[in-house]
Amino acid sequence: MANWTQNDGENAGFADILRNFSSMLQDGRHIFDAATNALVGGTDPETIREDLFSTDERINQTEQRIRRQIVVHGTVHGAQTFPSLLIMMSLAKDAERIGDYCKNIFDLAVLGADLGSQEDRAALIQRKDRVSEVLGRARDMFDAQDEDRARALLADCDEIENECDDALERALREGGPGAAGFALANRYLKRVASHTANVATSLVMPLDKLDFFDEP
Repeated sequence: MANWTQNDGENAGFADILRNFSSMLQDGRHIFDAATNALVGGTDPETIREDLFSTDERINQTEQRIRRQIVVHGTVHGAQTFPSLLIMMSLAKDAERIGDYCKNIFDLAVLGADLGSQEDRAALIQRKDRVSEVLGRARDMFDAQDEDRARALLADCDEIENECDDALERALREGGPGAAGFALANRYLKRVASHTANVATSLVMPLDKLDFFDEP
């Protein structure tokens, strides 16, 4: 599991890395909510386009800043900081990927994707609300470095991912109007939940098992 040593926690440089990562998670939730509301909530995609892409660009710039900070921090403080820095490098990529999947969701909204029946749309709305909720919890959990909350979040993300898989498989099996859009939307929701879960693994898994909490 992650071990933010006392020296790391008190070091201004490392604390700045943590703050930057927290801001990536905040921005990720913001554009997730915007993109999914455009897809299933009736928001005109064009009204959020500029904000969504500028926020995604900020996420990318923050990831690059974290990478530079990691290089500097490791150079100054030496090998004992490498485990923490490797974890932060991996987590920053997870946060960046959340932004990418939000753009995929936005693209579905722009295309006016058919998402199937009213029942299917209602299920997507419920699921996107749950993903938004775990995104918010992930930031709070990480800021607090709370292992119990991390385990609870992992369980909830796993449940969401399983539901997305079931919905996707049903859409592909049954076909019909809206099957492609519904399947893609569930796939993107699953990937956002998966990258959110990866943040939680940093608190409860050793470095070599990061991102593999649900593998046999």
